[in-house]
Amino acid sequence: MDIETYIRDIQDFPKEGIVFKDITPLLSNKDAFAKAQNTLRGLIPNDIEIDKVVGIEARGFFFGPLLARQLNAGFVPVRKPNKLPHTTISQEYALEYGTDVLEIHKDAIQPGDKVLLHDDILATGGTAQAVVQLIETLGGTVVQCNFLIQLGFLNGKEKLPNIPVASAITY
Repeated sequence: MDIETYIRDIQDFPKEGIVFKDITPLLSNKDAFAKAQNTLRGLIPNDIEIDKVVGIEARGFFFGPLLARQLNAGFVPVRKPNKLPHTTISQEYALEYGTDVLEIHKDAIQPGDKVLLHDDILATGGTAQAVVQLIETLGGTVVQCNFLIQLGFLNGKEKLPNIPVASAITY
């Protein structure tokens, strides 16, 4: 089974000129969903120590907690402003179609924590770069960035120097 066949292109979403990679067909098919989960886990070397998996709102929440459970690690959500109930720190970042802000609980990452960053897609790299900054501000170390999809032609990986980047699908 090729999980890529379960990714649907949506033209001009969320704005004109953007081709959005819709993963909902993959999520709704139990076999494709399971294969994607196993593929994402297979991207993580067995000898790598991971204390926390950080998932980025909202689509990083689909596989992030599953990976955390498989790795015997904690899960930490990174969310848009005013959605986390405790004290947070925030980071502004650039998207291919504007800017936004992300927040993390100030006590979610402990100094020395080894962190796997997970999201559904790596495009320009702005979102992942912002989350790496949040994790590092709290004293954590990102040991790998893991994505379901990487849009290689947007060169987002360049914004994550010195961090291993892995993806299940590359366009």
